[in-house]
Amino acid sequence: MVETGSLLRSLACLACGAEAPVDRPVGTCIRCGHTLLAQYDLGRLDVARWRDDLARRPPDLWRFRELLPVARTGSIVSLGEGCSPLLPLGPVPETPDLEVLLKDDGGLPTGSFKARGMAVAVSRAKELGLSQLFVPSAGNAGVALAAYGARAHLQVRVYLPERTPAAQRNACALYGAAVRAIPGTIREAGEAARREEEGRGSFDVSTLREPYRVEGKKTMGLEIFEQSSHDGGLPDAIVYPAGGGTGLVGMAKAFHELTELGLLHSTPRLYAVQPEGCAPLVRALESGAARVTPPTAPHTLAPGLLVPAPFASERVLDAVRSTRGGGVTVSDREILLAMRALAVRHGVSVSPEGAAPYAALGRLRERGLLRAGERVLLYNTGTGLAFSLDELERSAPD
Repeated sequence: MVETGSLLRSLACLACGAEAPVDRPVGTCIRCGHTLLAQYDLGRLDVARWRDDLARRPPDLWRFRELLPVARTGSIVSLGEGCSPLLPLGPVPETPDLEVLLKDDGGLPTGSFKARGMAVAVSRAKELGLSQLFVPSAGNAGVALAAYGARAHLQVRVYLPERTPAAQRNACALYGAAVRAIPGTIREAGEAARREEEGRGSFDVSTLREPYRVEGKKTMGLEIFEQSSHDGGLPDAIVYPAGGGTGLVGMAKAFHELTELGLLHSTPRLYAVQPEGCAPLVRALESGAARVTPPTAPHTLAPGLLVPAPFASERVLDAVRSTRGGGVTVSDREILLAMRALAVRHGVSVSPEGAAPYAALGRLRERGLLRAGERVLLYNTGTGLAFSLDELERSAPD
């Protein structure tokens, strides 16, 4: 079987220093229960040749295969994910002194950036011989797992909060996944999933509870680096809507590996944006806490941002702090206005989550976190086509 050239070496726990082998399915660290992250033998990569080869490879995330964990090409489960466009937005009235770009993952398979993580996690699951996967999800991750699970001929079960939009519930079922609706938020869905799956021989692909979804999210940073290299330079800052926060961990990991390879000499600052009604990561960043404290009554109209207790929040906070970044909150009303503005001003359809970075631009500029003349990238994590703006507006506070 053809090898991918993956340089995967081991799995490491940053919390306790333990390492785990890569030749068998592993979830979290068996010593302390924290997240395991993939480690690569970067010294073996011929960097100059790799950079030249990238230009000739197909336009998907597997172009970065040496820095991904799948060892054999026959294990790759793909729907053509990756290489989403980097769009100049032109003048933004709220921040006329910034150059604003938008990385648009709304056109990826299954309609969101979750395709990145699930493509890699499902491919690795297939390679390691797993047959049953499950995930608690606010919607998009469940859709992505259902689609990639179907592509790989694996059994999939998805646990969704009852308030998940019907379009996402229906999509999971259409792909053949078993769907369970759970009262509450994704926190309760996760508790129910792990309780019901115990002893079934299934594998949990929840955010940061397995080591490979973050490797798919890492391609966000790798793509930004590659696209920026021939399109005006790396952004000074990346503004990202944070729910579970895997994307922040992934991008920080990408920039760290690129630095080790000698390809990057300065790292974009990462800014996490969360809704006022559910902002555990932002509150921890503001207070200097090492981990989040869940809000007592979390609420927001953005399903993917209703994550009151992100798992392994220490890793997410470390990722942001390692780039000298920070966090900011926006209201649900501001998210709705940003969804409309991006559509009307710029012709871009974004989910409520994807609108949050645009909504945060003015506040970040006012606080001096973004500075005049800087190049700022907003990350849109999903399409807005699954959402009715009128229905969202009816559910938003006055």
